Amino acid sequence: MSSKKKKQKLRVEFKKKYQGRNRQGDVTREYLDHDAETLDAANSERISGKGKLTRRRTIMVDADSDAKSDDVDIASRLDVDDASVLRGRVLEVHGLQSYVENEQGVVIRCATRRLLKTMSTDQRHVVAAGDVVRFKMEGAHEGVILRIDPRRSILCRSSKGRQHIIVSNCDQLLIVTSAAQPTIKPNLIDRFLVTAEQNQLDPVICINKADLIDPAELQSLLGVYSRLGYRTLLTSAQKGWGIRPLRDIVRGKQTVVAGQSGVGKSSILNAIQPGLELRVQKVSEENEKGKHTTTTAKLIPLREGGYIVDTPGIRQFQLWDIEPQEIGGLFRDIRPYANYCRFPNCEHQHEVGCAVKNAVADDRIDARRYESYCHLMEAEPEKPDLD
Repeated sequence: MSSKKKKQKLRVEFKKKYQGRNRQGDVTREYLDHDAETLDAANSERISGKGKLTRRRTIMVDADSDAKSDDVDIASRLDVDDASVLRGRVLEVHGLQSYVENEQGVVIRCATRRLLKTMSTDQRHVVAAGDVVRFKMEGAHEGVILRIDPRRSILCRSSKGRQHIIVSNCDQLLIVTSAAQPTIKPNLIDRFLVTAEQNQLDPVICINKADLIDPAELQSLLGVYSRLGYRTLLTSAQKGWGIRPLRDIVRGKQTVVAGQSGVGKSSILNAIQPGLELRVQKVSEENEKGKHTTTTAKLIPLREGGYIVDTPGIRQFQLWDIEPQEIGGLFRDIRPYANYCRFPNCEHQHEVGCAVKNAVADDRIDARRYESYCHLMEAEPEKPDLD
């Protein structure tokens, strides 16, 4: 005996442009021209919150007493006919089109249903690479995404006050930087580490182009991260250094690769799996900044199992949905000392009796890491962060 799923009605807010202008804007002129007819038309319009002018609308979702009523949860609870929908994973998103791989390995080009696109949300895009979605076929080679399954992890940033989900449902974050050309940015590494801690991603720090400098120059920095329990390695995609252990790290995992443009992300992927032939470009000689080669996050299946996600280069990585008082708990080196501060709401900057500042003075916390923490605690305006 099959059990029928319970449904629930939910009021959801939609974007302003979801509905066109329904009320007449020239009532006075119409009244002068048509007299009583206009009065009747005006009286028939509803301007209450339940009329056509409202930005909220009732939709049907699967009943779930444990679920929240936020935008992400609603997208995973939309009512669909399970008998007629298929399951797949989004490989990449190009504008309004998503490329979804179904369970048989066939890639389908899909649009997104209007209900999903028009819900008011903090997200920059409702569908992200890595999403597991439910879709239905529309013809032989195209489909429509009807629902997004709950995401178990995300890599995201703040973009113009909205959440930009770069990729979802990954196991680990491969943070790629370069020893030179462009120069290494430890503070950017720390930002990625904070986001990885927040979103339950296992981080790996990879310093590429190690052949351009004396590797001994990086031992102090790598030592700091290694003592904190982060996996670190030096590579050179050009020379083939460190590629074998990196290949072992990504085998069978869902790995997202992130870092600045020009650090060699695509070159590393080409070395990990020969034959990919991802496009690469040289770093500018004038400013040592990488050129923007990869334009969208893309899932690449690995022959030895798992996926690796190539992402666009990022110069500035603005944190999303992290309050200042939460930042200390996301630093592995600061977290153990925070409970010993004199004040429970200590921000570890100007307060007396701060155990964190004492640990920095005693060299138990690296001074550069502490400066990175202070920088994140400062309110800073958003800047364009795509290379």
